[in-house]
Amino acid sequence: MRWVTYEEPLHTGRRDRRVGVVHGQEIYTLPPGDSLADLLAAGTGVLERAGQQALAKPDQVVELDRVRLCAPIPRPPALFDALCYLDHLRACRVAQGQPEDLPEVWQQIPAVYQGNHRTVVGPYDDMPIFPGSRMFDFELEVGIVIGRPGRDIDPERALSHIAGYTLLCDWSARDVQLREMQLGIGVLKGKDGGTSLGPWLVTADEFDATVPISAYVGDELIGAGSVGDRKSGDWRFEDVISHISRGSTLEAGDVIGSGTLPGGCLLEHMAAAGFRGWLKPGDVVRLSSPQLGEIRQTIRASSDGAFPGSSAELPGNVRPGILTSAPSSPSGSGQSIAKEIGTVSC
Repeated sequence: MRWVTYEEPLHTGRRDRRVGVVHGQEIYTLPPGDSLADLLAAGTGVLERAGQQALAKPDQVVELDRVRLCAPIPRPPALFDALCYLDHLRACRVAQGQPEDLPEVWQQIPAVYQGNHRTVVGPYDDMPIFPGSRMFDFELEVGIVIGRPGRDIDPERALSHIAGYTLLCDWSARDVQLREMQLGIGVLKGKDGGTSLGPWLVTADEFDATVPISAYVGDELIGAGSVGDRKSGDWRFEDVISHISRGSTLEAGDVIGSGTLPGGCLLEHMAAAGFRGWLKPGDVVRLSSPQLGEIRQTIRASSDGAFPGSSAELPGNVRPGILTSAPSSPSGSGQSIAKEIGTVSC
């Protein structure tokens, strides 16, 4: 099944959120009240039975293009993002002038950070550039949504805790992220601009990991791949779920990102001849999949000033080993980043 969360058509004057099952170009809805997170939290099998009810006796049937689609889980209880595909990291290192060989720790434990669940947005919402960032980027990912809660989950049974899958776009202010990661305690504001989810949640029983997923800026293909394109040493969703749940409980509705599919961000391509530059106002970013649907968002200028410590307000040669010079423009090449920041990737 494909589940959506949506708001009523604007002409009705109502902004109530409803949930339903997509059938063709229509949504077969449940009665008002329950969210997808509520249905997941109600226990095993509840979502399936609710979907069957919606298809058999819908509260109403609405056309997909007549409503505003929200993120399937608009406010996840928790949001995590992993780095499952190590070729993404290798490409980022090469683009920044580093050798592609990774320290052993990257293959010893999964890399995961905890994101801001309050900045989740829908699949067609405009995305403002993070305040002060001149190196604004996106990441092509797939998100998993937890259905069955668990703690200290064994990898061999971890897949049974997944309710479904959705497209995920991890918006990244690379210059802000760059400076934060010099502190050695993780990333915060560099990933705080937003996380896009949608347009729907495909239930785990119907998900096909081999289906292609592509990323575009305008008509330019930036990268493509599939969730199943894993190489030796890459992390599985099972590994990530087990790692996050060690000594901690994963709850129904929690979202975990796969990390960037190799090739699926601008950072990987910044050293290439003809690099298009970083995202700027008016750019349209699309993540597209025959199964998972399409995220399509227009980049907007931020109304806020420069973020303290961002490269946008710093002169060249701010600090040895961090920046050799500030990017010359929002769409500048970014090749001035020093070799020491090869860990900027996730």
